[in-house]
Amino acid sequence: MKADDIRDWENSEIEARLGELKEEQFRLRFRSATMELENPRIIRQIKRDIARLKTILRERELAGND
Repeated sequence: MKADDIRDWENSEIEARLGELKEEQFRLRFRSATMELENPRIIRQIKRDIARLKTILRERELAGND
């Protein structure tokens, strides 16, 4: 997921994707505690995508307050 692509999305789309990623992150963390994951790096990628989405939402929030 690239930041430039995300910037083209509307806030509602970003928030929806953010919710999906948080849910998936929870499931993967739970699964990793009970058994071994095929690809443990996916947890790191999801964490970074969540941070990227939150950063873009915060940028928009700050730009609106000027």
